[in-house]
Amino acid sequence: MLKEKIIYRDELPINVITANIEEYPIHFHDDMEVVYVLDGSITLRNGYYTYNLKQGDVYILNDREMHSFESTGEDNMVMMLQLDLSYFSRYYDNLKNNFFVTEMEDDSDESLDILRGILAKIMMEVLQKGYGYEHKVIESTHNLIACLMSDFRYFVMEDGKFKNEVKNKGNKILAGRLNRITDYMYDNYNRKLTLSEIAEREHLSIYYLSHIIKEAAGLSFQDLLSYIRVEESEKLLLGTNKKIGTIAEETGFSAVRYYIKHFEHWFGMHPLEYRKAYIGKTISREIEAKYTRCSPDQIEDAIRRQVKGVYADYLDKYKVKPTIVDVDIYDDFAEVLTREPELEEVMSRDINKILAEPYKLLRGLGENLIASGNNYMVTTKDKFPGPLSSLGILLYNFNDNVFKSLKRIGTNSELLRVIRNFDGEAEFLVRCTGLSGQFRVLRYRMDRENLTSKIESQGKPESGKSKREELLRTLYEEPSVSSANYFSSDALSLRSVFKGIGYELILIDINDSK
Repeated sequence: MLKEKIIYRDELPINVITANIEEYPIHFHDDMEVVYVLDGSITLRNGYYTYNLKQGDVYILNDREMHSFESTGEDNMVMMLQLDLSYFSRYYDNLKNNFFVTEMEDDSDESLDILRGILAKIMMEVLQKGYGYEHKVIESTHNLIACLMSDFRYFVMEDGKFKNEVKNKGNKILAGRLNRITDYMYDNYNRKLTLSEIAEREHLSIYYLSHIIKEAAGLSFQDLLSYIRVEESEKLLLGTNKKIGTIAEETGFSAVRYYIKHFEHWFGMHPLEYRKAYIGKTISREIEAKYTRCSPDQIEDAIRRQVKGVYADYLDKYKVKPTIVDVDIYDDFAEVLTREPELEEVMSRDINKILAEPYKLLRGLGENLIASGNNYMVTTKDKFPGPLSSLGILLYNFNDNVFKSLKRIGTNSELLRVIRNFDGEAEFLVRCTGLSGQFRVLRYRMDRENLTSKIESQGKPESGKSKREELLRTLYEEPSVSSANYFSSDALSLRSVFKGIGYELILIDINDSK
């Protein structure tokens, strides 16, 4: 029973275990796992290689990788964050089988600090379980993935292990190509697979493709394929009673002797020796993980010693198909839009003036329009495409039918009817590529109840109400405003969720007061 099934609770697509680990037997799972050592040290065995992880280290276990944990003899505190790839793959193409490497020459690298900060933020939100914490956790996990995609997809093999290759950071074409190649190799390793087949898929010459693989991974195509086959054979060695010949055949080797040769190269021993040494160290009904969960106070204390600041946001759970808005300065088709925003026709009407307040505020800045739709717009004061120091994002929750209604209604009572009758839910994910540094994010939000109250009070006499009633009415009509600091090395994701008509204006500006 090598495969461990991860249980996701509270409708969250992540699972967090923070514990003092004594021993966690060999296992794998279909989802990604991020390991963050908060205190002490542990031994992590991933496939053929053994790592000694110390306080502050972060390690990514990609989906289906065989791994185990063991205490080094000192107390430890380890955060194990597991991500439901079936959920997050809705937002990111080819997230499954992606290969992320955090092993770096300098463990104080800025990108690692940002990764630690995001993990600490997720952990604190899970611990505190404040109002709307689910939304905050999901948004932070999107930022975690954005950070991984931006900074940790570039690797090379040195001294028998994969290391992050900083020189290729930012080369998204290379990263995408490598991901497609390795993804295809993992899906087809168990049959005869040739370099020419992949070259044809990638529309590249065999020579150039061979050079790319060697330069990027530090291995030839054939060595990389053999590595993948040997890696996958470990599951059959420890999870079944199949003979070595059968395993060699099922993992794509043309002969047993080639399988044994490559297995010994990576694991340092014969496959049968390996089976004998580790068959009793796999997770099963009889052999369970041994760890003690840490208390919230212990976890909070450890996080605050390493990462300063805990940020807050607001609420809701995922239920609906998201509206994804991408702002990418590296997009070859990125340009400033010279046309009027689609929202202009609705927001220029006097009857919709309350709905149009944030629209007019944003338009009044005179900034460049860089993205627009029936229910959103994005602006920047910067030259676009180019490095971004600011963004203005306006999101409205209404569908096409409401949009058409807002173009033809003529009275307040009609407007109120439209707002009260629309009960739709919406999720927006704005993914911004080209933001580097520390940013202050201001969020200005009006929900359906606030809008309804504000529209109802238009033109009504205020006499007959007590001062307390007037104060309550005024407060109820005000938007919610929040702000927080975000750190980004190149990409930042922001998420908003609505039920019923509402809007949110998000202003992102670089924070120079570091």
